[in-house]
Amino acid sequence: MEQRTALITLADTLASHQGVTHYAISMRALKKGDFFKNMKDGSDCRTTTAAKVLAFFDANWPEDLEWPSGIPRPKTSKQEAA
Repeated sequence: MEQRTALITLADTLASHQGVTHYAISMRALKKGDFFKNMKDGSDCRTTTAAKVLAFFDANWPEDLEWPSGIPRPKTSKQEAA
């Protein structure tokens, strides 16, 4: 799956689960609300920004929500130790 699509999928999945908009998820992840709107409109982002957003999702993903299939989840130090 393309990275932009993966980030949008993660944002939509988490927003739906929490009953908020992708704007709220963007504010939590990057302190700016238009990130996922811009991505949905065709914009892209730097690899460092994508890594930061992916790390946010990994650190804040609810235990009762399955990580979307087809999107590799980053290995955290906690996961690697297990």
